[in-house]
Amino acid sequence: MLPSSHAYLLREFHLNFHLQILKKIRLLAFLSALAIAINPSLAQPKFPNKTITIVVPTPPGGGTDAFARYIAQGLTAKFGKTVIVENKAGGNGSIAAEYVARAAPDGYTLLLGYTATHGISPALLKQKYDPIHDFEPIGMIAISPTLMVANNSLPIKNTKELVAYIKANPNTVSYASAGNGSAPHFAGELFKLSTGTDVLHIPYKGAAPAIMDTIAGTTQFMFPSLFTAYPQVSAGKLKALGIAGERRSKAMPDIPTLSEQGIVDVNVQQWYALFAPAKTPITVIQTLNQEMNLILKDPVVEKKIEDQGAEVETSTPDQLKQFVAKESMHWKSVIAKTKIKAD
Repeated sequence: MLPSSHAYLLREFHLNFHLQILKKIRLLAFLSALAIAINPSLAQPKFPNKTITIVVPTPPGGGTDAFARYIAQGLTAKFGKTVIVENKAGGNGSIAAEYVARAAPDGYTLLLGYTATHGISPALLKQKYDPIHDFEPIGMIAISPTLMVANNSLPIKNTKELVAYIKANPNTVSYASAGNGSAPHFAGELFKLSTGTDVLHIPYKGAAPAIMDTIAGTTQFMFPSLFTAYPQVSAGKLKALGIAGERRSKAMPDIPTLSEQGIVDVNVQQWYALFAPAKTPITVIQTLNQEMNLILKDPVVEKKIEDQGAEVETSTPDQLKQFVAKESMHWKSVIAKTKIKAD
C-alpha cells in the first residue's frame, strides 16, 4: 500500500494529466468550429455522394432534353454516381424552373434552363420564381440561332424578295410559331416591326406542327430554332433565308444573318445552361462547372450538339450570371416593343 503522500501525488498527477487532455480536446473542438465557421464547406460530405437529378422543362426527345442527357452521362462517368434526367414540361418552362428554385440548395437538383425559363417567361408572365435571385448559375451549354425558313413554293429567294412579296400581296401571307409568347412568335413580330410589313400570325402547340404546316404551305414562313429546322432544310423541304441572331452559324455558314440583309433588331437566339437553386455552396457550383466544361470539350459531345444545329458555349458561373441579367433586360425590351401578351 502506497504511503498517503505518494497516493496524493499520484492522484494529482492523474488529475493534471486528465485536465491537460481535456484542454487539448476543447482546443481542437474550438479550432474545428472556427475552421467550419470560416469555411462551411469543411462540414459538408464530399460532393456528390448520392443521385443527382437534372430537371428538363421540355418533353423527352427534343434538343433541350438531349443536351441534358449528354451532361448527365458525362457526370455519371466522372463522379461514379448516377445522374438522371427528369422531364417536367409545361408553362413555357416555368413548371420545371419553379420546382428547382424551391429544391434543397445542395447541388442534387439542377435545372437545364434555356431562353424561355430565364428570359421570356419571367418577362412575359407573373412567375413564382425570379430568374436571377432564385438560382445559382453553373455554366452555359450551347447556343442555337433562330433560323428564318420559308415554304419552297413561295416565289422568293431571299428576305428582300420576301418583304417585297408581302407588300405586293397584302392579307395573303402568314407565319407560324410554336405558340403565343414563344421565341418564334417574338421573332415574327420583330420581323414585322423591322420591315414595316403586316403578316398574320398562326400559333401552334409546339414547333413540330408549325414546321409541318410551313412545309405544306398552309403558312408561308416561320422562325424555328436552327436545330429544329436543320433536318428539314438539309432535306430540301424548306428554304433557309437568314439567321435571327448576332452571328452566322457554324452549321450553315453560307446563310447570312438578317442584320446582314438590312433587317435589324431581330435577335432571338436559343440558349441552354445549367442552374442550381440559390444558396447552393460555391464549392459544389465550381465542381459542377469544371466537370461540365470538360464534358462539353469532348469532341464526341461537341459533334453531337453541332449535328443538331447548335454550338457548344461554355462559361464560368459569373459569366452566365451576367448573361442571364442581360437576357432579362433584352426580353423585357422585346415585350414592350412587340406588345405581345400571354394567353
